[in-house]
Amino acid sequence: MTRISDLIQRFELFAPKNMAEIGDPVGLQLGNMNNKVSKVMTTLDVRPEVVQEAIDNNIDFIFAHHPLMFRPAKNLDTTNPQNKMYADLLSHDITVYAAHTNLDNVVGGMNDWLADQLGLQKTIPLVHTTSMDYGMGRVGNLKNEMTVAEFSEYCKQQFNLSGLRVISTDLTQSVKRVAILGGDGGKFYPEAIKNQADVYVTGDVYYHTAHDMLAEGLSAVDPGHHIESICKPQLKRLFDEWTIDNDWQIETIESTINTDPFQFI
Repeated sequence: MTRISDLIQRFELFAPKNMAEIGDPVGLQLGNMNNKVSKVMTTLDVRPEVVQEAIDNNIDFIFAHHPLMFRPAKNLDTTNPQNKMYADLLSHDITVYAAHTNLDNVVGGMNDWLADQLGLQKTIPLVHTTSMDYGMGRVGNLKNEMTVAEFSEYCKQQFNLSGLRVISTDLTQSVKRVAILGGDGGKFYPEAIKNQADVYVTGDVYYHTAHDMLAEGLSAVDPGHHIESICKPQLKRLFDEWTIDNDWQIETIESTINTDPFQFI
């Protein structure tokens, strides 16, 4: 019998929890890691519609990138959709685990997946940890130069987006060296400048931070936070490999729910 803890133990060899940023609530979110696991679902977010999808598919274990609980619940009133989601998970005995900034930092994790999606070459970490063994974000070179405008369209294609935000004083500027950091990475734009990036790709850029980027002469592309949904197929790939290696009887599926709260119209 394969237990959830077996899969987690293997995952934490790949991306240990101590790689996470201080205070990041990674690891077990809800449930029991001693439970048997036969069916896993990978997801970016754990939202009520994702939980219903898990219930409909007889999922034992949800593996998410974004933590289920960023803030403690003030009460357990199940008329609140968030609280009802917790109750639904518990009543269906579904365990939830999250790998957040440890998956962002690890070599071969989130930011390498994003950099690979853009075809970046000779990548290095954007933000080094003290130990210098790993780090958040990546900086690398495009195979072919393009303008900021062309690169923005390229990002739309590679991440299958209907729109994105571009921050630049010159859309004809040449782009060769690219920095990328999945999620909310606006505060790290000085690292992109230090690494001589022509453009910085990250989500959730604030208004005043965008002004600061422009003042520093840095172009940026904000494709949104949801590009991190690349984790769904990539985690499935890892879990499938480990299942074969360990002769586990585990099926892994990807959530089909689009949890991006934003639309371009």
